Amino acid sequence: MSAVEDRLAELGLALPETATPAGVYVPAQRSGRYVYTAGQVPLVDGALPATGKVGAEVTPEAAKELARTCALNALSAVRSVVGDLDRIAQVVKVTGFVASAPDFTGQPGVVNGASELLGEALGERGVHARSAVGVAVLPMDAPVEVEIQVELTD
Repeated sequence: MSAVEDRLAELGLALPETATPAGVYVPAQRSGRYVYTAGQVPLVDGALPATGKVGAEVTPEAAKELARTCALNALSAVRSVVGDLDRIAQVVKVTGFVASAPDFTGQPGVVNGASELLGEALGERGVHARSAVGVAVLPMDAPVEVEIQVELTD
């Protein structure tokens, strides 16, 4: 187990198995020293724990926790390509999509769930640039989706 996974265990978390893609794509793709993940919804054991729009059916607090799950799923996708998360030199960029009620404007607070998880797991290597985007709907009516790009040490 990697030091990153040891740190997650200290936080009471474990990386899930990488989710099977819902379409014609791969969960993560390596290009040189970079790994790009597909968008990760907050699947837990193959199911979404909540569906709907943030600010309507889903509270911002619940959505923030779901964003943490998305980040765990994204790390799992990275691991599926590189084998060892200790090879992450830096999380470069995080993009979070939040299915938002029309008057909801708290997307950055929701995506903080993913950003905070990456910082807790990777320390300074988890600090990143980020976009938090409100959208009308996400696949499977997920409240949030996160994708990450990481640079590897080799």
